[in-house]
Amino acid sequence: MDIPILPLACILALNILSTPLFAQDNIDIGNVGESPYEVVTYWAEPFAEKGFAFGGASGVLSDHPGRLIVSQRGETRIPLDVPRDFHGFAGELGISVLTEEERRTWQNCIFILDANGNVVDIWDHLDYLCEGAEGPGPERIRVSPYDPERKLWVINQTHHQIYVISNDGSELLATYGEKGMPGKDATHYGSPQDVAFMPDGRILVADGLLNNRVVVYDNEMNYLTEFGSGGTVPGGTNGIHSLSIGPEGRIFVLDRSGYGVNIWRAGESYTEFSFERRIDISGMALDVIVNKNDFWMTAHNPLRFINFDFEGNQKYTWLVPAELPDGFREVHSFSVSSEGIMYGGDNIYGRPQKWIAKPGANPELLIEPPWVGY
Repeated sequence: MDIPILPLACILALNILSTPLFAQDNIDIGNVGESPYEVVTYWAEPFAEKGFAFGGASGVLSDHPGRLIVSQRGETRIPLDVPRDFHGFAGELGISVLTEEERRTWQNCIFILDANGNVVDIWDHLDYLCEGAEGPGPERIRVSPYDPERKLWVINQTHHQIYVISNDGSELLATYGEKGMPGKDATHYGSPQDVAFMPDGRILVADGLLNNRVVVYDNEMNYLTEFGSGGTVPGGTNGIHSLSIGPEGRIFVLDRSGYGVNIWRAGESYTEFSFERRIDISGMALDVIVNKNDFWMTAHNPLRFINFDFEGNQKYTWLVPAELPDGFREVHSFSVSSEGIMYGGDNIYGRPQKWIAKPGANPELLIEPPWVGY
């Protein structure tokens, strides 16, 4: 099936409000095509008590069929008097859960939804991990595909910590980093953003907004080495925002405010990493999923999904509109289930959403679950 390529100028005009970061002139984002997905309208059923709504959905993870884990930046205080047909997310009331920080309250920070968007469980016993954060708090939630226990890794950028939680949420298994103490050694971080897992057991931490480095550990979290730096040097970043592993030792490092992606390669030894290439984009880099032969990422300015091959050639782009009821203001995190269902976390409107493939969509344009090295 051929996907129509729409005139870029028309699409940008229609989507100029899709992000508050739209500020550059003469933006060239390449050919833009139609989205192969459609949003399931009002998929996530609200469960907050009166006076509250979803918070910023900073992390989404589909680790089992029919289950979505959401890490949100607390809940959002909203007026008690809301429309009768209110759907539970603050963006519907014109509230930005990202910038109106005074509305943030540290409750219900991790919850589980089923395939129909109904809440299955709320891990409110873990809310203490977020309490006291004078900032956005939880950034992402990940799982190693090589871990038989499927332990969950939650990154808290404001506390400079990473938590390891049992898959059922019942137990905090480990904490890395010192709460409220940024640093740049083997056991301290500066606003960490992500964690990724190599097939040989190595664990990589994107450390992150302050330190612009990737820290490498063995499978017991013993320090091995680190790579990357700030600035415009080869491999340099201006705030690492997301991290992913691909085939043949490739490591994809999203440069948030530097507007690009750096690709590194692991060498023969556990401590050898080399910078391979830089891919520049327009706008803030948000999240990434790597597949067998290419990768997809989300970015601002305008808000969109971009598909690149490993040599940096842009293969496809589709824009994410802001218009309600289905719009996004930021696809801060996205996850693809084993069944090919895609979920996105909106960190400004404040809610998780579900995408399904449009009837007859070109399968080559659908995002696969992340690459796994076995």
